[in-house]
Amino acid sequence: MRIAMAQLDPTIGDIGGSLAKIRQAVAEARQHGAGLVIFPELAVTGYPPRDLLCRHDFLERVERALAEDIAPLSRETAIIIGAPVRGRGNPAFLYNAALLYSGGELCGRQDKSLLPNYDVFDESRYFKPATRRLPVFLEGLRLGLTICEDIWNDKDYWNRQLYDIDPVAEMLAQGAEILINISASPYHYGKIALRADMLRSLARKYGRPILYINQVGGNDELIFDGTSLAIDANGDVVSLAASFAEDLVLLDLERPQAGAALTLKPVKRARPGAIPAGVAPEAGRNETEFLTGEEIVISEDISYVYRALVLGIADYLHKTGFRKALVGLSGGIDSSVTAALAAAAMGPENVLGVAMPSRYSSPGSRSDARKLAANLGIAFREIPIEGMFKAYLEAMNGGGPPRGDLAEENVQARIRGNILMFISNREGYLTLTTGNKSEMAVGYCTLYGDMSGGLAVLADVPKVMVYDLARYINRDREIIPADVLVKPPSAELRPGQVDQDSLPPYEVLDAILQAYIEEEKSAEEIAGRGFDLDLVREIIRKVDRAEYKRRQAAPGLRVTSKAFGMGRRMPIAWRVG
Repeated sequence: MRIAMAQLDPTIGDIGGSLAKIRQAVAEARQHGAGLVIFPELAVTGYPPRDLLCRHDFLERVERALAEDIAPLSRETAIIIGAPVRGRGNPAFLYNAALLYSGGELCGRQDKSLLPNYDVFDESRYFKPATRRLPVFLEGLRLGLTICEDIWNDKDYWNRQLYDIDPVAEMLAQGAEILINISASPYHYGKIALRADMLRSLARKYGRPILYINQVGGNDELIFDGTSLAIDANGDVVSLAASFAEDLVLLDLERPQAGAALTLKPVKRARPGAIPAGVAPEAGRNETEFLTGEEIVISEDISYVYRALVLGIADYLHKTGFRKALVGLSGGIDSSVTAALAAAAMGPENVLGVAMPSRYSSPGSRSDARKLAANLGIAFREIPIEGMFKAYLEAMNGGGPPRGDLAEENVQARIRGNILMFISNREGYLTLTTGNKSEMAVGYCTLYGDMSGGLAVLADVPKVMVYDLARYINRDREIIPADVLVKPPSAELRPGQVDQDSLPPYEVLDAILQAYIEEEKSAEEIAGRGFDLDLVREIIRKVDRAEYKRRQAAPGLRVTSKAFGMGRRMPIAWRVG
């Protein structure tokens, strides 16, 4: 049997749009002789649909789509697809289901057994777990259907077991000949290599091939990488879909002889040019040729974060109805990287950079902002804020001299935020905020100032990684001016100000923040790694005190294992007792 793995980029709730993508994929797969097309988890609705699942009219639209569109599509080509399904006996119960359609009818179903309720996941809020795990049958094949988390509970790989049951072990014990996992697994740096290694370990352990089909695209804070893959019974990657792009991958499932184990054979790519991330075709080789297991090497680097952010920006704007992005350009590293990512995502013709110098802005910063815009080919405006700043000082100081305090520093950021939002309202741009994770963590940002905007592009990118991104952006030519990468970071809100007046070196700060936020270590454990205990406690105090700011921040794109926002739900009013 020829199988097509179809990784799609859905818009949450747009059932009509999802159906259009599904029809196109089925038609394309059929042209290439596929007898089965497999789609990701909740492909009909997109993942995560969240409280849309609480709306009866939404679930009724899903039911109509399955009955009137998906089932008829399967008359010539079988389909495995994810969708929310209401319970037969109790429609108040909802299940995250993998559905097998063939010959125009539903002929198999397996509900999700393991419902994650940690980090960004909240599935037990909506779904009931499966009560049984049995293979489904298609043309004499016993298919073991699993859904995302179901495949992440192998005690031998993790040296622990998060759940009482292991759906993979149960499914294979019931005679499944191949394991199929439909998934919506969000990306973070390092996730692709980890996922592939885990799946290869499972294939070797049970001696069964595995097909893994993942969603792709940006949905609010989450970015899904796709990178669907097929693994043979020896644990070798046979076929690999593209990362951060829709793709359709074909392979042949064969049984060499009666009673023998199933084998997988890759087929040339259905979509020319959709070469997987990190896999460069050999010189002279046609890009439509398949890649064998020996040639496929999954090795993540900063380019994956770059493309994740580009996809996250593009999808956020497109799916929310915006076509143009606006970035405040300070001449610093964060705004430079944000503008470069926006230009890559939306096209430079759809990006506007606005410089808003004050009396404290250095000539170098002003020229760097202008040069960056020219290098990117984006539109550029300079709107000095001196007059507005002076009017604020006179009004708020009662005509007295400036005090040079925090309020006067922050009012500059707030003037700039108002200018950007004025342009956004009048001209239809989405304002992208430029603060990085290191600054957001310790509150080194201004409410209603540099935090003003619709999407926080770098909110989950530590400062050190921002520099890595800048160097990657400049890999072929100078786009971000060289001076931006070497001058000390500064908000330029008072004379001679640099970030390290208030913060430790970013290499130190980022290491402490990773240990506290992502690894959830205590102050004493972090200090045990060689950091000053008083410094660690001060950083932790700043992180905890800044929660009220982050709660009011624009949604940020997630690229680490623990991002602020939906994956880290901390109280604002709390203290250690």
